[in-house]
Amino acid sequence: MAFDLETFPVPPLPTLDRLNAVVPDALDESKVVADWLSALSNALESNDLGSLSGLFLEDSWWRDMLALTWDFRTFRGTPAIIQFLQDRIPSTHPRAWKPRQEYLELQCLADDLAWISAFFDFETDVGIASGIVRLVPTANGDWKAHVVYTNLENLKGFPEKLGPLRNPLPNHGSWAEERKREAEFVDTDPAVLIIGGGQSGLDVAARLKCLDIRSLIVEKNERVGDNWRNRYEALCLHDPVWYDHMPYLSFPPNWPTYSPARKIANWLEIYAEAMELNIWTSSTVTKAVQDPASKVWKVTIKRSDGSERVMSVKHIVFGTGLSSPEPKIPQIPGMDKFKGQLLHSLQHKKATDHAGKKVVIVGACTSAHDIAHDYYNHGIDVTMFQRGSTYVMSTKNGWDVLFRGLYCEGGPPADIADRVNASYPHLMSMEIAQRNVKEIAKLDKDVLDGLTKRGFRINFGIQGTGFGMLAWSKAGGYYLDVGASQLIADGKIKLKNDSRIKEFTETGILFENGSELPADVVVFATGLGDIREQIRQVCGDEVTNACTRIWGLNKEGELNGAWRDLGVPGLWYMLGNFALCRFHSKHIALQIKAIEEGVFGERYTLKG
Repeated sequence: MAFDLETFPVPPLPTLDRLNAVVPDALDESKVVADWLSALSNALESNDLGSLSGLFLEDSWWRDMLALTWDFRTFRGTPAIIQFLQDRIPSTHPRAWKPRQEYLELQCLADDLAWISAFFDFETDVGIASGIVRLVPTANGDWKAHVVYTNLENLKGFPEKLGPLRNPLPNHGSWAEERKREAEFVDTDPAVLIIGGGQSGLDVAARLKCLDIRSLIVEKNERVGDNWRNRYEALCLHDPVWYDHMPYLSFPPNWPTYSPARKIANWLEIYAEAMELNIWTSSTVTKAVQDPASKVWKVTIKRSDGSERVMSVKHIVFGTGLSSPEPKIPQIPGMDKFKGQLLHSLQHKKATDHAGKKVVIVGACTSAHDIAHDYYNHGIDVTMFQRGSTYVMSTKNGWDVLFRGLYCEGGPPADIADRVNASYPHLMSMEIAQRNVKEIAKLDKDVLDGLTKRGFRINFGIQGTGFGMLAWSKAGGYYLDVGASQLIADGKIKLKNDSRIKEFTETGILFENGSELPADVVVFATGLGDIREQIRQVCGDEVTNACTRIWGLNKEGELNGAWRDLGVPGLWYMLGNFALCRFHSKHIALQIKAIEEGVFGERYTLKG
């Protein structure tokens, strides 16, 4: 039975009134954290797990990424945490727990909510790991953990080749030829084949290179970055630059806050060259077959000159994004007799292609708004057909609330921010999200009132949690406003949402209430289909049917299928926005490195 986020009881936050506690005026935060970590270490090393109940709130959380589980797991409640540790200590032996003084602080999030947040380091038999703990006061004056987060950082004996571990020797005249041979794989096949040269594929390839794992990216487009360069002309990131840095190579300090798609495309090309990544462009993986005994993949690649190369690789990483190979256009009666043009948002290029025509956009989330905004800017008659309600948050106010002190000008390095962000289990954070949504809505009141007055249907996300849970569960359903909302409120982008579509006519769309909407062009901004169809196209039905679901939250609040075991050995799916790819590309790379070096342990995987 699928996990239903809509009916999941929102977990309560450890507010001071719920804890019947106060934060003392005189507080030594460093001592509180050191004492707690010492008690945890003593309990684990002496196998006195019963004493852990005194270190955690009854409703506490432990989220682990690979360090102790070789998986992505979240455990809720002291009994579940004790059981998890009891099961995993014998095979991992976590030890050497040490608090960091940096980023250790008392955080007062609201009048009723405060905790001490602290980073720590530890190790296991095979790994070097980090963590974050949040300690809250209790009625008797003790400090207990509400959240613990643990993350695998590196493998013992296999550090990334960075800084002092880089190649220190000069290269006099042989670099170009060596790069050519490396990129062509003249001597041997790569260990990892990556399908797709967007940020997903590039990030994984860069991580693998620094771990001394040879990989090849196969990109169907002519140039790296064409997956951004060939999208609609008005496309621009709605995430700020501080959130979007790539591994090892940050954007320059004069980079715009919001990156135009074509600028991003050029940066990806620069990144691939600077990081010396092996890429075959204008090439396609036509077939991949896994040997059932050795688990090695035999992969057929069709190159730009029409030739084919068959390679034997240990791992295949799909970095093909959230979309299916074919755009998702709903089938509506009468489409065959419509005399205008029908296209998906993925096929749309620029507004001026439709100058002088009447355009209808089916959909009311991010792509629909961006495209409608572009049409309006070019003086083209455009109507948005809204099928359901949409969560709307302005980027100006929303990011100030959601990213304050984290992903912002003058904030911590992206690597630190990533770990802080990941240390909030998705389900635990629902009440925080509800509070943030209310705060943002107050700041966005004028534009939200304008939309409502115009008749645009808005919602506040799943159980009032805003865009985050929509993104995790549906990868859509929201618009991060950069101006189109005011155009809708002002009637400059027309709106239709009073009836469902009945059928197409020769000249437009007929609705169930009898109204008609004339159209020369209809753009469907209606979603991207089943991600697994990318796998089916290359690996076939049997492999695809053996894969887990990809995206959407499971009952622990972890994403299905992404960045870890897909259910088929040696098969991985890397996807997400720039921040997710930056962070989780290392998780995929560490798993592959551990497997290749023979130190990968047994996954402690959620059953059912």
